[in-house]
Amino acid sequence: MEQVFAPWRIEWIKRDKENPDVDDCVFCTFPDQDDDRENRIVARSEHTFVLLNNYPYNPGHVMVIPRHHTGDYTDLTDEELLDHARLKQRTFDALESALQPDGFNAGLNLGEGAGGSIGEHLHTHVVPRWQGDTNFMPVISDTTVIVEALAETYTHLHEAFASQEGATVPDSDRAVVFE
Repeated sequence: MEQVFAPWRIEWIKRDKENPDVDDCVFCTFPDQDDDRENRIVARSEHTFVLLNNYPYNPGHVMVIPRHHTGDYTDLTDEELLDHARLKQRTFDALESALQPDGFNAGLNLGEGAGGSIGEHLHTHVVPRWQGDTNFMPVISDTTVIVEALAETYTHLHEAFASQEGATVPDSDRAVVFE
């Protein structure tokens, strides 16, 4: 694969090394911090939150993440499962409203052999897809082109979640909350 210059990624790479108080699991740490926009949390409910992927396959690639720290899907309670499913529905609606994709890929990487980078904490990937979104870059040069910056995607998704029924919007830098 050719190397692509992406200097904004250095903040993510250095994050844990610069802050010794951060737990080992970013999915456990981020929801308790007071900077949703910086951490890219766009929505949250009682047991679940939605996080923009730092290394997206497409614009709008998010993860719907239960707060419960587990890598085993069967460890989630019925209440946690329902909350996760409901926020996932809202995520599809928000992505549809914000980005108008032609479809979605959604799924979990469960277990070490599944290829997930954070296997000890469940997360469902939701990737918006458009007809023809694969082009010569990934096919010929093994390079992916992301057409929108994460900060812009955050704003679009935040607005889309905020427009949904039952949404509470603390402010533009805080995740939209669903009770």
